[in-house]
Amino acid sequence: MERSGTADLLLHGGAVPPWLFNRMKQLALPIVEAIIENNGRDDFLERLSNPFWFQSFGTVIGMDWNSSGVTTTVLKVLKQSLNPVSKRLGIYVCGGKGKQSLQTPKELLGVGDRTGLDGDHLAQCSKLSAKVDNTALQDGFNLYIHSFVVSETGKWSVVQQGMHHSNGMARRYHWHSDQLKSFVQEPHTAVCGRNQGAILNLVHRKAASTQKGILDIVRENPDRILKEVPHLLVPVYHHIEPKDVDMKRLGSVLWLAQESETGNFKDLLLLKGLGPRTLQSLTLVSEIINGTPSRFEDPARFAFAHGGKDATPFPVPLKVYDKTINTLRDAVQRAKIGRTDKLKAIKSLSTLAQKAEKNFTPNSNFHALVRKENEESYKYGGRSVFGFARPPGPRQLSLFEQD
Repeated sequence: MERSGTADLLLHGGAVPPWLFNRMKQLALPIVEAIIENNGRDDFLERLSNPFWFQSFGTVIGMDWNSSGVTTTVLKVLKQSLNPVSKRLGIYVCGGKGKQSLQTPKELLGVGDRTGLDGDHLAQCSKLSAKVDNTALQDGFNLYIHSFVVSETGKWSVVQQGMHHSNGMARRYHWHSDQLKSFVQEPHTAVCGRNQGAILNLVHRKAASTQKGILDIVRENPDRILKEVPHLLVPVYHHIEPKDVDMKRLGSVLWLAQESETGNFKDLLLLKGLGPRTLQSLTLVSEIINGTPSRFEDPARFAFAHGGKDATPFPVPLKVYDKTINTLRDAVQRAKIGRTDKLKAIKSLSTLAQKAEKNFTPNSNFHALVRKENEESYKYGGRSVFGFARPPGPRQLSLFEQD
């Protein structure tokens, strides 16, 4: 079993409004369908086990880019959008937040009844993965979210999150079943995060005898550090700063969106008619579907697809969001009957943007880009929890632009 990574996140409150949550579900389904169509179910499960991809996915569908709420929202979106078509997709999402997390074993038994998988074994895996992170590994974070995503082949990923009792942070844990050997001896490829002093690690390889005599480990110094694996530690401030975004990558997306509108790329003829702003969003969605792990090192970049519910970095452009949903949904539907040309065209967006990066010198000023998105937000039906965007009045410098 591979514990693929962890993520430390700031605890945020506030619910996702229905007008956005419903769109999240409508966009999430064709994204997952496109991933399965292009690379298979195993690739989707592997992506779920990557904390950077998970955060980027939550960001591209319009969730606050650095909030602990990304975990709750993404898992709820996936459960509500995928489970109604789980038989067709071969993917089942179980568990959730709070009391829902306690229902995971029962739900997995139901999956076993419907698919022929060993539901008892899956339920046991669910319980053990939660026990390891909540009890055997005592790092100060108590689990309150546990989701178990399993394919019809029996492979699975676990995404669970704990809350720290004193420092206002949440920690997300990602598991992947591909390399399962033992839950009680070195089940993690790493345990990493902010250094908070000594932790109690009962699954360390040198703790085998300790498992039989728990009191012995209390007398030891359990500060053994395993090798580091991908770990996402987002900042505690809510806004996005220039250092949070790879401007070379984002700049190539903006350039491609402008250039493709002139018809310069024959690979994108099937997407002709989409405006530059929609192509900007669709290119970032394309990367979520097709990008390799190294492409998700700056999750904040994906906020430039559809903004955020709290208007960070700008309000959600509803007209663009709906166009992205319809374009991707149409491409997936065509692919189901063997007409993969439009889905390939969407894939070409991320491929062309990546090629452009090699010799690309970004000339976009980050703050000017954010200002432009906010000033033009009303044109695209921009909306946040604060209401609809309005045409700009006399411009004033934001706090982040002032010297």
